[in-house]
Amino acid sequence: MRGFSKLLSSLLATSGPGRVILEIDLDRGVLRAAPENPLEALRAINAPTITGLTQALREAATDQRVAGLVVHVGTCPLSAALVDEVGAAIRAFGIHKPTVAYAESFGELTSGMFAYRLATSASTIWLQPSGSVVLGGVHVDMLLLRGGMEKLGLDPEFSQRKEFKTAAETYSASTISDANREMSGRLAASLLEETVALVSERRGLTADAVREVVDRGPVPAEDARALGLVDHLGYRDDVYADVRGTWGKDGTLQYASRYISSLTARAVSRLAVKPTVAVVSVRGGIVSGRPVRSPLGGPQAGSEVVQEHLRHARMDDNVKAVILAVDSPGGSYIASDTIRAGVLELKKAGKPVVATMGDLAASGGYFVAMGATEIIANPSTLTGSIGVFAGKVVNQGLYDKLGLVREDVQSGRLADMFAGNRGFTEEQWRILDAWLDQVYEDFTTKAAADRGMTVGELEPLARGRVWTGADAKERRLVDHLGGREVAVERACALAGLDRDKVAIRPVPLLGLLERLQPAQSSERPGGLDGLSYSADPFRLLSTLATGLGLAPDGVLSMPYRLRIG
Repeated sequence: MRGFSKLLSSLLATSGPGRVILEIDLDRGVLRAAPENPLEALRAINAPTITGLTQALREAATDQRVAGLVVHVGTCPLSAALVDEVGAAIRAFGIHKPTVAYAESFGELTSGMFAYRLATSASTIWLQPSGSVVLGGVHVDMLLLRGGMEKLGLDPEFSQRKEFKTAAETYSASTISDANREMSGRLAASLLEETVALVSERRGLTADAVREVVDRGPVPAEDARALGLVDHLGYRDDVYADVRGTWGKDGTLQYASRYISSLTARAVSRLAVKPTVAVVSVRGGIVSGRPVRSPLGGPQAGSEVVQEHLRHARMDDNVKAVILAVDSPGGSYIASDTIRAGVLELKKAGKPVVATMGDLAASGGYFVAMGATEIIANPSTLTGSIGVFAGKVVNQGLYDKLGLVREDVQSGRLADMFAGNRGFTEEQWRILDAWLDQVYEDFTTKAAADRGMTVGELEPLARGRVWTGADAKERRLVDHLGGREVAVERACALAGLDRDKVAIRPVPLLGLLERLQPAQSSERPGGLDGLSYSADPFRLLSTLATGLGLAPDGVLSMPYRLRIG
């Protein structure tokens, strides 16, 4: 069977169509995760997932039919962490094949720093003659809402653990604290330092020369070429004419995400039973139970759902290791602890767990990852934030401004503790502060144990402070820098598996028909089992519509998004 497969693969490679030139068009975007429903899939039909794109480039790198890769950077609407992951995939491909990146401009007065950082992952860079290189630097905007809330008659009452947990400060403070200013300044500096180091290494420039470009403003195309920032000037047609002249005039363009290396190899792969590295996602705000998406909210990670997926992976004998893909700003303390417990159970069962962090894995997002065997983060990932805050917004002043009459009754001394029509009493503040102390102690104690530190070593790194992935690695909060592919390699190494002989699959792996079937048990999830149901007819309709992609971002959604930044 093995010899037959090898023979057919060889025949396909030599008798198939001519040379293939792979393309990536970043103007179309790259998805962190696969669409959750059919309508989302239609909207994102031309946007590859980072996992699919990385795997395609990995397979194509050793395919004789593939001549090289052309990357249209364009406006590069990717987060900094996705820039890191896409760039890593391009560089890995570039070890075997030529790579070209081009852009109309790297910024237009505004900074194009991350777009250019990604372009340096290619061996050759083209720039439109009218374009420029604007590295610009990193700008962090700190916003306090208290003054505006007070004008509306809203009085925020929050407490935090500790000084760097500035999410509470956003609502309750009237001035920017020194801790907030220090943390934000370090985040900006870390991102810029990493960019300067990468650009200088990849373009053969000194760090001082790159810093001069950062502070210079727009660098016209001719100057950019003279400085060694780009290699060639030209328009899109010039780029393709050049690569075809170099790589072969018969080269056929194909998006990398649509690449298929060998039909025979894929068929044999499906027939063979391979050891599996399962991928369990923790995406969005972390909540207890099962999430119900609201019209104003994004994706949520329900603790019950993630736990089921972890149990499913633990009970599957073919699953030898698990990747925990975390892209979350945090959320519920209880829910985060529930998910962490599931991670620890997997490790007890002898299955290594590698956490890989996306754009965000902070606070509760760090909590669920810290118990993993190893943690992988991109240099630009925002992580840490080991801390806690809680409180409420007293809204009685708004009711008074609107002339609304409000009255309440209660049974139980503390029944009104989180009521919006009155502030905390001294006793309630004591209760809230005691709970915050308890949670902070539990968080730091478990983080120290998970990371092999003493509490004395861990606690100064906590205090609610957010770190970039690069800084977090230096402080032992993460183990390796990289993206999904690094996580796969580490999972295979920890489980003693051959990377080229394993299957990588999400949990649960459901086809179209399976998505319409009910769950069999808590270890065998069904199609819409990640959603919560209710006897409330409006909530039930909303939940069902969400599963079909009709809500909250469906046919009645706004035709635009508001973005602050």
